[in-house]
Amino acid sequence: MKKYILILFALVLSVSVSAQYKPWTSAKQPLKEIKALKKQIKKPEFRKVDYLITDFGAVGDGKTKNTEAFKKAIEKCNAEGGGRVVVPNGVFLTGAIYLKSNVNLHLSDGSTILFSQDSNDYPIVFTRWEGMECMNYSSLIYAYEEENIAITGKGTLDGNSDLDNWWFWCGATKYGYNETRPGRQNPARAKLHEYMAQRKPARERIFGDGWYLRPNFVQPYKSKNFYMADVLVKNSPMWNLNPVLCENVLIERVKVISHGPNNDGFDPEACKNVWIKDSYFDTGDDCIAIKSGRDEDGRDIGRPAENHIIENCEMKDGHGGVVIGSEIAGGAKSIYAIGNVMDSKNLDRALRIKTSSSRGGTIENVFFYNTKVGAYKEAAVRFNMHYEKPGNHIPTIRNIWVENLTVDKGGKYAVFSDAYESSPVTDFTMINAKMTGVQIPYKVDYLKNVTLKNVTVNGQPLTELKP
Repeated sequence: MKKYILILFALVLSVSVSAQYKPWTSAKQPLKEIKALKKQIKKPEFRKVDYLITDFGAVGDGKTKNTEAFKKAIEKCNAEGGGRVVVPNGVFLTGAIYLKSNVNLHLSDGSTILFSQDSNDYPIVFTRWEGMECMNYSSLIYAYEEENIAITGKGTLDGNSDLDNWWFWCGATKYGYNETRPGRQNPARAKLHEYMAQRKPARERIFGDGWYLRPNFVQPYKSKNFYMADVLVKNSPMWNLNPVLCENVLIERVKVISHGPNNDGFDPEACKNVWIKDSYFDTGDDCIAIKSGRDEDGRDIGRPAENHIIENCEMKDGHGGVVIGSEIAGGAKSIYAIGNVMDSKNLDRALRIKTSSSRGGTIENVFFYNTKVGAYKEAAVRFNMHYEKPGNHIPTIRNIWVENLTVDKGGKYAVFSDAYESSPVTDFTMINAKMTGVQIPYKVDYLKNVTLKNVTVNGQPLTELKP
């Protein structure tokens, strides 16, 4: 009897959720939503007191390890009510930095925080790796359940990664791996997948030394009011900016240049109320990739990526400009990309939604507006429900709105879709799109409720998308 009650509850819940779904009928609707969302996302405020790291013994010679000096400065700043921990001109070598509440880590113009290449300088913490929870090396800058934290200033964060440090752990020869070197992430990655499928408690999934799972660069975890502005971020071991389960995230005027393996620029994961603007990405993987967890972990936690604004950013190299997925099992909704510019022969796609039936989840209400694209390789708009292995959780993609898109030197396709017959991409709208230099106008399979208005490819009207 209990089983049937649960099934009935699931059906009622499904009907209720479906009843709430209403696709946009005009760009005025998402533009109004964006205006309201911007009022909710606020910059944290800090006490006007500075803590200079050199007062705590730091030496900016690029050789002296300053981990303890950073720790002491941050802890004192936090204990006394907050303020700025200031990094002056110089190169300051350090291990992992833990940010505490009410602390603004401020990099003065001409300063560099250079991170150690020694894995022993990164303690084991509770983290996520490719959307899976585990105990692994601390991110280079990490916070857990903190509030009002920031990284600001015109200095540089240098992850100090290269073909001989961190990158070769990915196991690819083009990033320095060969069989004479110890270290390859593949066995650990497989083991982490196994633990997740078994639903082994996350704090018992212990990695670190001998497992070769690279840390991410900046990862505030379960934190509120995270702000980042003006800094240059380069040479990350893996993902660059990766807030996880955070709320109220504001990123502005940040530059990310990092061409290692899996060097995504900005990966907000299962976050709510996120605004990134006026920033620059030149990366070895997706420029911006919105995520909500992989497979069992993403579904069990059940936190979608929600209310994200990507505004006035510039994307160069990368697998995708604005990407949703692939670790998107928790779903995504209300994602707004407006006024962005993309241009690189090495940029594969402008807008990409990638997921699979091992993920599941619903991706809905994606607004891609006023976008200028120079060159790209594969597709201006790409839907993929068959990314990585299949499973038993068919995903949903619906209410995707693309308006005012210009492409000068298109790649293979204008629109490329790879979906399930049982779950077609639904309510796809494209208005005022002009794309030139495209080899093939489109390649699609399962789409439903498609609206095309004033769309041209190579000067010819595009009036339908049919298999």
